[in-house]
Order: sequence, then structure tokens, then C-alpha cells
Amino acid sequence: MRVIELSNHPELMREQAYRQRLTTEQAAKKDYEAAASQHRASVASIRQERDAALTGFRWWRSIPLTFALWKAQLLEAPLRPTRPAGNANLEASLTAGMEGEQLVAAQLGRNLGNEWTLFRGYKNRGGEIDHILLGPRGLVAIEVKHRNATVHCDGSSWWYDKYDKYGNHVGRGELTDRRGRSPSEQLNEPADLLENFLQERGHGLLVQRVVLLTHRKSRVGSCHNVAVQLIATSTDYILDLLNELPPTVTTEQSRAIEQLVVRDHDFHESHRRR
Repeated sequence: MRVIELSNHPELMREQAYRQRLTTEQAAKKDYEAAASQHRASVASIRQERDAALTGFRWWRSIPLTFALWKAQLLEAPLRPTRPAGNANLEASLTAGMEGEQLVAAQLGRNLGNEWTLFRGYKNRGGEIDHILLGPRGLVAIEVKHRNATVHCDGSSWWYDKYDKYGNHVGRGELTDRRGRSPSEQLNEPADLLENFLQERGHGLLVQRVVLLTHRKSRVGSCHNVAVQLIATSTDYILDLLNELPPTVTTEQSRAIEQLVVRDHDFHESHRRR
């Protein structure tokens, strides 16, 4: 299987999160060092005044200064900055998601020959599709979700349940992207546009849509009125789907579609940058 990487949005997001965290940490370190320097100077000043009082036998003055020195040393010392949890968690989440996407490519590559092409990071004005698989049996758009949870859906409404290692239910939440779209909406919007784009250019292919849960503890729960062809927890299900499709795409047509997909992505990517 050939792999064409069109973009790597998670990597860019992780790099941005890393830079933001590094900037925040450097600023916090600078502020701490300034506060620590000021604190050391204050402690030194109090100690000097206390020692002068002791040397001059001014006990009434040395006693409150001793308490002031103790307070400054123990209670007023600046706290060392901690690592920003938000960006660190985001980096970890993006790293896990990227590992899930790489796992998908590796698993498909072990089972599909060079007549198949995997596009990674295709974008149009509807959004991004993590993977597009093109070959003799058609075109499959794959949205990857890496979440340790049981996923449920009803039409375009998706949610998840989390359980601890003992099987206790510990949380529930909506499964949406930053624009509030469910995985099926997140996948269908760019897939519909891609399908129309290809049909207008003489390639009447239906784009199969798959939401793939890559976390080893991911589960598919109750799903009704599913708005995609498949919700799966393994690439084996994708291979089964391909085996059910008839071989309708010729080598020439596959090459033409490949060029169109790359061209369409490049157009929207350059438009977005402008």
C-alpha cells in the first residue's frame, strides 16, 4: 500500500501546544527568579538588621526581627512554578491520537497491496479527513478517534461513557470536535464535498465512511440511525467492508482520482493559508 501524506494537522497542533507550554514555562521561570531574587534581598536585609540589633545588645529590637526573619524565610518564599497541566495534557492526547493514526496505516499496509493508496490528512472546506483509502474496490474515508471509552450514537448525536479499571461508571460526555460536530458530521461534511467534487469530474464513486476507534479499550455501545457505513474498533472491519464491495475502479481511474484528490487538497490548503 502506498501512503501519501497531504498534511499532518495533529503534529502541527502538538508543536503549537509545545511552543505555548515552553513560552509559559519560560515566563513563569523568569517571574520566579525575579521574585526569588527579591525575596533573598529582603531576607538578607532583615537578617542584617537583626544581627546589628544583637551586636548592639538591643534585645527588644532583635526579638521582633527574629520573628520577621522566620516569617520571611518560611512563609513568604515564592513557590516554584509548576508545569502547565492543560498544554501538557493536550500534547499527550495528540501524541496518543497520532500513534493511533500510525497504527491504522501500519495495519492496513500489512493487508493491502500497492494497488491501494492511503491519503493522510486530506482537507477541503468541509474539514479534514484523517485517512482516505483508494483502490480497486472503491473509496473509503476514515475518521480516527482515540478515546478510552464506550461510544454511543443516535444519528448525528454522539456521546461516550467512561469506566474505571474496576468497571465502575465514572463519567459521560458529548463526543464532538472544537466546532461542536459529532464524528459522523465531522466525517460526512468533507466526504460529501469530496464525493461531489469527483462526480462533477466524471468519477461517480460513493465515498464509504468509517469511524474507527483506535484505543485498545474503546468499545462501541448503543448506536441507532447510524450516519456512517461503519463504526469499528479494528481495521479488520474495514478489510471486511472492502471485501464486500465489488472491484469497480480500474487502475487508470484510480490514478486519475489520486491526482484529483491531491489537487483538491492543495487548492484548499493554499486557499486556507491565504
